[in-house]
Amino acid sequence: MTDTLNQRIAKALSRIRNPRTGHDIVADDMVRDVATTTDGKVRLTLLLDAADPATLVRDVRLAVEHVEGVNEVHVDVKDAAQAPPPPSKSRALPVMDDRPAAPRASAPTPVAFPELGHIIAVSSGKGGVGKSTVATNLAVALARAGARVGLMDADIYGPNVPRMMGVDAPPAVVNEKIIPLESHGVKIMSLGFMIDRDQPAIWRGPIVMKIITQFLRDVAWGELDYFIVDMPPGTGDAQLSLVQATMLRGALIVTTPQEVATGDALRGVRMFQRVGVPVLGIVENMSWFECPHCGKPTPIFGAGGGERLAQETELPLLAQIPLYPRVMERADVGEPIVVADAASGAGRALTALAERTAQAVLELADAT
Repeated sequence: MTDTLNQRIAKALSRIRNPRTGHDIVADDMVRDVATTTDGKVRLTLLLDAADPATLVRDVRLAVEHVEGVNEVHVDVKDAAQAPPPPSKSRALPVMDDRPAAPRASAPTPVAFPELGHIIAVSSGKGGVGKSTVATNLAVALARAGARVGLMDADIYGPNVPRMMGVDAPPAVVNEKIIPLESHGVKIMSLGFMIDRDQPAIWRGPIVMKIITQFLRDVAWGELDYFIVDMPPGTGDAQLSLVQATMLRGALIVTTPQEVATGDALRGVRMFQRVGVPVLGIVENMSWFECPHCGKPTPIFGAGGGERLAQETELPLLAQIPLYPRVMERADVGEPIVVADAASGAGRALTALAERTAQAVLELADAT
């Protein structure tokens, strides 16, 4: 007798073992609320303990995607410590009709914004590693390569994109849509356009979510190829709000070679993996100081941290960007280094980062 879709999914999931317990994830009651539609859409909840490897999210998605009859998979990740106990009766998988599952209030269903193209978050585990510098130069380098690019400054606690891109004016509103400002071929929106320079952003999660949602939904971005999001440092409300608000293509994690920075960056990697967002790779900034006279590199902040992080997380090291004084000097006057001094070591590294990011996005799209 031919197995039903539910049975095939259950068999695929039972082959995935949790290295923490040594049992399969079905036996450990880590999989809940598995639901299918008649046209092959699957939605399930995966309960993760703090000690569980985040790669289980990827393993679950890939396993279900390869089940015959499955066309689409959505994995909701929840904290096992806060989950109710499993039902004492049958664990049979429910079958839905062809209507999509209703989202729960505690976990909004991400909304697709296909007109924004590939949405890429640029994040870091801690501040001061040059995340906004990477985000602005990445956006400009992609635009200089011919792509249509938008840049959203989601770093609501330190919106530095306006200064780095050389624009600072209240955006116009036309037909109830906010018109983004433009600079260096990139469309830009930032909270910095709307608040005074000395106004602190003392906001809790719901307000953060509202701002990010408005920047996605109520800005006239037009048709884009890439949508770069400069995130605040850490793994807090803004990161979770973005993941809940839209479908991220992937994330870049920026660090310096220093062990303190890479330790924080590791937590950033795990956060995105835990919520099912692919991490495209690691970007090591301030890798060394290059002498302007002899060209000799000096590793001021240590060496090899980015490479070790990439090896530990099994992710590519997409760039090592040298510490170059003109990067900071030109950013203060609104000129990204890929424009001001593209032939410099930092300019070349950031241009190469844009090329590798585009390639990583392409490979990820081909694989899904």
